[in-house]
Amino acid sequence: MLVESRMDIKKAAVSEICAAGEPWMKEIRKGQVLRILDLEGNQAVDTLFYNAHDPEERYSAIDTIQCQRNLYLGVGTKLISTEGNPMLTIVADNCGRHDTLGGACAQESNTVRYSLDKRFMHACRDNFMSAIQHDHEHHMSKRDITHNINFFMNVPVTPEGKLTFEDGISAPGKYVEMRAEMDVICLISNCPQLNNPCNAYNPTPIRLLIWDQQAK
Repeated sequence: MLVESRMDIKKAAVSEICAAGEPWMKEIRKGQVLRILDLEGNQAVDTLFYNAHDPEERYSAIDTIQCQRNLYLGVGTKLISTEGNPMLTIVADNCGRHDTLGGACAQESNTVRYSLDKRFMHACRDNFMSAIQHDHEHHMSKRDITHNINFFMNVPVTPEGKLTFEDGISAPGKYVEMRAEMDVICLISNCPQLNNPCNAYNPTPIRLLIWDQQAK
């Protein structure tokens, strides 16, 4: 289901560009609304969420899928934590397909999926690690990098139960918005992948906007 946003861009408390292939990390308070905006289309946005007061509690793909009985995320989806608590609710979405299964690219997966000479290409796991190493407030480490959401990414499941990485269905100006149900840390890798169609083989920037509660 596609639902357009009611938020006024002029009233956003935060409006930042995350460059192609780079990380982004920020705390979002309960009641605030986060928009991830695909500026040029077909950009995969690998995203993790943590309880801002206890990062041991974090987004759980398993609990989210089980709770909503759907592999894909859309309007009305509650992102569920490892403790069974709602972390965020998707309140607007004009794209319509967000992946829960494909995971984040890493040096190891680049090697297995593509070839040995792709091993040292920049990957989402590198972005996640770089962001948490430069964050001295929440004391996170590589053990906190868990299964992520891939916003705007198209990963169909075949009748045989396999995953395929297909051209995205996003386009310039597509977005997804989430209302925080608790104070959360949002950790993003604006995917640098060049080897599959998730980014149309061309990583591009995204915009992150945050609205305070009741700012419409």
